Amino acid sequence: MTVTTTAAAGLDHGPGALKRGISRNMLLFFVIGDVLGAGIYALVGAVGGEVGGAIWTAFAIALALAVFTAFAYAELVTKYPEAAGAALYVNKAFRIPFVSFMVAFAVMASGITSASTLSRAFGGDYLQAFVSVSTVVAALVFIALVAVVNFRGISESVKVNVTLTVIELGGLVLISIIALGALLDGEGDPGRAFDFKQGESVVGAMVGGAALAFYALIGFEDSVNMAEEAQDPGRSYPRALFGGLAVAGVVYIAVAMLASMAVPTGTLAGSDGPLLEVARLGPLAVDDKVFSAIALFALANGALINMIMASRLLYGMSNQGILPTALGRVHGTRRTPWIAILFTTGLAMVLIATGDLSELADMTVFLLLGVFCFVNACVLILRRDHVAHEHFHAPSAIPVIGILVSLWLMVFETEGEVVLRALALLGFGVLLFALNHLLTGPRGPLDTAQMAAIEHPEVQPADAPVHRERRAPGHPPS
Repeated sequence: MTVTTTAAAGLDHGPGALKRGISRNMLLFFVIGDVLGAGIYALVGAVGGEVGGAIWTAFAIALALAVFTAFAYAELVTKYPEAAGAALYVNKAFRIPFVSFMVAFAVMASGITSASTLSRAFGGDYLQAFVSVSTVVAALVFIALVAVVNFRGISESVKVNVTLTVIELGGLVLISIIALGALLDGEGDPGRAFDFKQGESVVGAMVGGAALAFYALIGFEDSVNMAEEAQDPGRSYPRALFGGLAVAGVVYIAVAMLASMAVPTGTLAGSDGPLLEVARLGPLAVDDKVFSAIALFALANGALINMIMASRLLYGMSNQGILPTALGRVHGTRRTPWIAILFTTGLAMVLIATGDLSELADMTVFLLLGVFCFVNACVLILRRDHVAHEHFHAPSAIPVIGILVSLWLMVFETEGEVVLRALALLGFGVLLFALNHLLTGPRGPLDTAQMAAIEHPEVQPADAPVHRERRAPGHPPS
């Protein structure tokens, strides 16, 4: 592999480029914050149900799987250090509008399924510490409140996100200290962390658990958005990406190992709030309401991030003429894409009402694994596209392994019902694409600026008139 500086290559520092104000350490913390999130609050027990007491092994394998695709992102991001993402790379590699759309829609759909997963967790045992209410009802009310925050505006949403990120990271540190205190006090069983599910082979149990644990590690792909603003991305991005994954992986493995040692696997697996079971133990135990509040904040943070992403991506696709115009309407006062917010919230509500925690998490993983297959393929296809600057170069075998591993998990480690539900969600996107095709006619390949505008749309400022030019298919904006 090769990592060389892009500074000498003259990567954009002109008036049209974003300011490169993100240092290597800032980028590292961004990656850590993106990966470390609410998934472990919700899924430690579910993973335990798949693998047995050795929960940490599933997270270790999931981390290794994530690293394969991280190599692909490291090459593509340093090769094309623009504020974009998977759909941009697919567009560059395949030049087929429908394929680019499906990848963008799959990313959008994964945001909705992820938010739905966290909403189900929000309405479970953590909330029961405060009020007794149906999980589904609580989850539906919660996702509606998330929509209200999203509608209020991006600045309000970001401020909420920063606060909640600090809280969720503090919760993981707290739960580790509590579990360690309980073990030192003689509670728990350290040997349980090396027990596997009875009736399953060790490899089968670990791989099955890893497919679910992978949900907790997604998020590293969002760091591509920071490449255009990073200082010397050719050096800083790969180090921040792999360093952030390593830190997050160590934290997850430590939390999973300590939790399984402190609490019987059956208890963890039977709880919608598994870490709450740990928080009750030993001399450092905290009140249920204290830790439940921390967990609820973490879950709220994850859901908000995903719904912001999903609604903005839908708005971006509409704004570029790929989806019906109505989905790109901006509220006259709040300047937020209110139709896209209502649409994504409606889809989330349907998923919440019809799927359980594990199914929704598996749907998220299935959708993103499909995206990762394309991203790894893009590395190989775009090797023929030479750029003026040097960049990170992944060993050629790595993206091939990334494709094979992603396909294996999609085909052999995902339940049929989950696959059908995910395909149905993608099929809904196909119908929207076809409807727009009938209304506006076919369009040509999108250029880089248009793809960037889809993945990172700018909602108009408050003093701008509400107007979007309707362009002929395939024509750039005037």
